[in-house]
Amino acid sequence: MPAPNKTLKFPLKNYDRLCFLKNVVKNPHIIVRDYTYYDDFENVENFEKNVKYHFDFTGDQLIIGRFCMIASHVTFIMNGANHLTNAITAYPFAIFGEDWKNAMEGKKYPNKGDINIGNDVWIGYNTTIMAGVKIGDGAIIATNATVTKDVEPYAIVGGNPAQLIKKRFSADQIKKLLTIQWWNWDIEKITRNLHLLTDHRIEELETCE
Repeated sequence: MPAPNKTLKFPLKNYDRLCFLKNVVKNPHIIVRDYTYYDDFENVENFEKNVKYHFDFTGDQLIIGRFCMIASHVTFIMNGANHLTNAITAYPFAIFGEDWKNAMEGKKYPNKGDINIGNDVWIGYNTTIMAGVKIGDGAIIATNATVTKDVEPYAIVGGNPAQLIKKRFSADQIKKLLTIQWWNWDIEKITRNLHLLTDHRIEELETCE
């Protein structure tokens, strides 16, 4: 049997609440790789609405790898939300123009960089991910988490702010998985080895054809 068609907007027959996200997003500053899906209780078009404070002039990007799983109500807070924190006031006078238009002359609002989500990342319901965060391959973000700092590969994190709960595998196993990078295999090889990808025999994964 062939793999699912990665160009489909809705890969599940007669179900329009789960999409292959790459085929839905229109914002050129949101980059999504193949087979990543988004599931929404109402409408998959909500995804871009949940990427907040994403203004063109900030120049930041939301980058999401392959085979990620993103639940409903996941929110990404981009750099447009940032205010001054090392000044006397955090109030954004300049945005209101008039006699306040030059308030930021010679200054810049903080920019923490892109949000970068690795491959095979599961992001649970109602999670919030802050600007500049990098989430490693194979990580799991628990429901209702608020992610304010980077998440290591194959870590499970939860809470507000999100903290490490545990690693999914040993350090040696994680090193092997990051070398294998199964998500970069051609789709035929992935399909042939689904029985291993849905198991935990990492040593066999190293030698499969």
